[in-house]
Amino acid sequence: MTNSRIISQSRQSLDAVFKDMGSIGRFKPPVRGWIKAIREALGMSSAQLARRMGIKQPTLTEIEQSELRGTIQLTTLRRVAEAMDCTLVYALVPNKSLETTVRERARKVARRRLQSVEHSMALERQAVSPKGFEKRLDVLASEISPRALWEET
Repeated sequence: MTNSRIISQSRQSLDAVFKDMGSIGRFKPPVRGWIKAIREALGMSSAQLARRMGIKQPTLTEIEQSELRGTIQLTTLRRVAEAMDCTLVYALVPNKSLETTVRERARKVARRRLQSVEHSMALERQAVSPKGFEKRLDVLASEISPRALWEET
């Protein structure tokens, strides 16, 4: 099996996982943060949670604030989750399918490569029609190695 084929299958597999996750909007943290929202929903005071974690209450307050600032460490968040009988779920969720991202990137790279050639051809009065350009763009995009897509900025 070729490397490109393996990458493609991996991408398709991950896209299926992300599709099953549903809308990422449902993972938006509560205004007060996950820690405080869950702690309060459990009826647990900050002093009680701090005690369960083996830390002082002011330290827990700082942890809750660091979550809100987005500076909390994953190890700390995992410890808090365990103390509240929760599971930490960590994910990077693409804004669109990985397949779409790769296809769009391939077209962008191919367009950049073709434009210089098309410019030279136009100077020699050998310009290709817009429809012909799009066909050539699709062919070139499909031939670019997935690894080569990310070499250029």
